[in-house]
Amino acid sequence: MLRVGVTGGIGSGKSLVCEIIARMGFPVYNADLEARNLTNTNSTIIAKVKALLGNDIYTKEGLDRKRTALMVFQDANLLNKLNAIIHPEVANHFSSWCELHAESPLVFLEAAILFESGMDKLMDRVVAITAPLHTRIRRVVERDGISPEEVERRMGHQLDEKELVAKSDIVIRNDGEELLLPRVVWAIEYLKGTEGKE
Repeated sequence: MLRVGVTGGIGSGKSLVCEIIARMGFPVYNADLEARNLTNTNSTIIAKVKALLGNDIYTKEGLDRKRTALMVFQDANLLNKLNAIIHPEVANHFSSWCELHAESPLVFLEAAILFESGMDKLMDRVVAITAPLHTRIRRVVERDGISPEEVERRMGHQLDEKELVAKSDIVIRNDGEELLLPRVVWAIEYLKGTEGKE
């Protein structure tokens, strides 16, 4: 089994690429979604997050994500501490998930901050999804209803695209100018050909 990380900056189109991969029949683990679930179900995470951010950071619905984002995106040290709580638990959960999909030749992990979280160390290959900055900002403003300035601030917590590309094995450009599906199919075929090769 080849473990493949799919990453890219906010608004690059990672989720769209992973949706295509899943429709092709490959298992896809969404690290951001699983982290969100684990922050509400994993007792270790809950206890540590409460100790870090205060007991009232959890409501009856779970972690108050809006308040958490306001706190951690203004304090890099706090963000690093929160990530140090969540990322190891997500890595453990991913490893268990891989065991459930051991028969698949390729499994994929979608993560916005693959390198920043250290999850890249669990991957055999990494695929970076890129798009022009103005396109990414427009996509996120339309999708999330936040200001362009807020998008840029969030981008500041992610790897620069040049560094992301340099650390990746494959790059898929999702600029909207060419069809995305053939690019994803090519990447899958390439990855199948590299299974078992170092």
